[in-house]
Amino acid sequence: MDHPRRKRHVGKWLLAAAIVLAGVAFAIMWRPAIAPLTAAPSFDQTRIARGANLARLGMCASCHTPDLAKPFAGGKPMETPFGTVYSTNITPDPETGIGRWSPDAFTRSMRKGVSRDGHHLYPAFPYNHYTRMTQADIDDLYAYFMTRPAIHAPARDNDMTFPFGFRPLVAFWNVLYLDDTAWEADPKQSAEWNRGAYLAGAVAHCAACHTPRTMLGGPDLSRPLDGGEAEDWYAPALNARAPSPLPWTREQLHAYLRTGIANDHAVAGGPMQDVVMHLAQADERDVAALATWTHSHLAQAPARSTPAQQAGSLPEPKADDPDLQRMRTGYALYANSCARCHDAGRAPSSGTALPLQKAVALYDPDPRSLIHIVDDGILPPDGEPGRWMPGYRTILTDEQTGALAAYLRKYGAGQPAWPDLDDAVRKARAP
Repeated sequence: MDHPRRKRHVGKWLLAAAIVLAGVAFAIMWRPAIAPLTAAPSFDQTRIARGANLARLGMCASCHTPDLAKPFAGGKPMETPFGTVYSTNITPDPETGIGRWSPDAFTRSMRKGVSRDGHHLYPAFPYNHYTRMTQADIDDLYAYFMTRPAIHAPARDNDMTFPFGFRPLVAFWNVLYLDDTAWEADPKQSAEWNRGAYLAGAVAHCAACHTPRTMLGGPDLSRPLDGGEAEDWYAPALNARAPSPLPWTREQLHAYLRTGIANDHAVAGGPMQDVVMHLAQADERDVAALATWTHSHLAQAPARSTPAQQAGSLPEPKADDPDLQRMRTGYALYANSCARCHDAGRAPSSGTALPLQKAVALYDPDPRSLIHIVDDGILPPDGEPGRWMPGYRTILTDEQTGALAAYLRKYGAGQPAWPDLDDAVRKARAP
């Protein structure tokens, strides 16, 4: 006789719980709009100059300037596991850019990932790093962008996989991954190291590429700087797991970050070329600080005995190699296409190439960077001087690319075979 009454009570409690949960979800997801500016602000030239340096250190143009004729006007497609996100216009255009954004609106976007009108920004915009910037630096960056030429460039529609096109869901991502704790200096370290740590963590967002991601696209906080990816390139670990066959010196790192090349180490390729292009224009002292901080982490890597200690021609495959036919194919490709430059060795001013025993891409736990280098080569930015290597995508078949990579891994680096190398080649070459 009491069952209907009990059911009614249970139903009321479930309804109440649902209302509470809906309220909590709404509180997490909803953000109010911030009133638009009514008058254009003015800025001190010193503040604008500091903002320009921060924009270079943060590589802002990398994402927001796909068309050099329209600086910071956005529109660059960024592929994510959840769909394609297009960067936005951050010029002071009042209709399509940030011209009506107040300092408070700009600060909220940098610290919380929320636009002026209240909608959530996708974390392809690394606000989870920018949130730790000082308010003075955010204000300087605002001054810089608000004094750029205004360009009318409407935002492109993102192409997200269901249900990730529903922006309020980003609020739950923020609950998991947005740590807005203020950055603090380490009193045990030097002022230069602390400057580098601040720039790497808050401005240059190094961990965005060099830390692995979870299934939800957030940083795996249990594995900081353990290696990640950027634009389908493998971004190597910057800690004790660093794959470099030779140790880095601080001076080599400084040269690499400033110029993209360092003696006994690889030329910058892929997304790292863009990083170097911006750091080359940044304050020299800030790049030195980044080198100091990075070196302190790479110095944790243990000494390794690798073929990098002996440069020279790579050997022919051994007659008893269990994968002899493939290794012979790889060796023939190496001898005919690679050896003429790489066997000659490289000096800082020479036109020859790094001995392949020293090439970090051969030691990476993931073959994608090597595959992209073989396929697309290394080209300096348009109109810029720099090291050049031809690409072989249109010349080599999938099987030949896989054979070359397998040979270089074994006889160049002396490392175990990459698992699923052939699948990696096919995926890297997929249109």
